[in-house]
Amino acid sequence: MIDNTMTKKTRILWMDLEMTGLEPEKDRILEVAVVVTNWDFREVATYEAAVAVDSELFAQRIKDAPDFWNTFPHVRDALLSQNASSIAKPAKQVERELIDLVDTYFEHDQRILLAGNSIHQDRKFIDKEWPEFSRHLHYRMLDVSAWKVVFEGKYKKKYTKPDNHRALDDIRGSIDELRYYLGKVRV
Repeated sequence: MIDNTMTKKTRILWMDLEMTGLEPEKDRILEVAVVVTNWDFREVATYEAAVAVDSELFAQRIKDAPDFWNTFPHVRDALLSQNASSIAKPAKQVERELIDLVDTYFEHDQRILLAGNSIHQDRKFIDKEWPEFSRHLHYRMLDVSAWKVVFEGKYKKKYTKPDNHRALDDIRGSIDELRYYLGKVRV
């Protein structure tokens, strides 16, 4: 008997990006984390990468958005340090590694469901910086922030997740947040 809960067709690609800012035309991706799960939200695979960004552009974007970057100086400093280190990879290399990951964990003829918090914003960056990877993704997305809006607005239920602003922590927080909302649903 085949366990259909673990087939490649029943998987979700959870993603979180950390960027220099929120404007796809001006900003760049700094960090990416991916968690592949099944529909029970069990992790099948993970991926993390630091994306190399021109240090002058990064410094300028910090100056352009001091409210955010100064509110989270530990995040700013960690991302600056990471970007200056040898672990930061060129964006095209990261895109290739993401494609390799989806080729391994998803069917080749399948458009992949992308999930995360405010994932539509991340998708703008994906489309701009990683167009080949973007072609693997379905137009539908599982955006946890839509659940947040419904539960806070209609039911006054609020999920509080840590403000880590690091990609892998944030994506795992999004998975936990969706579990919380689904735990409130009666079927």
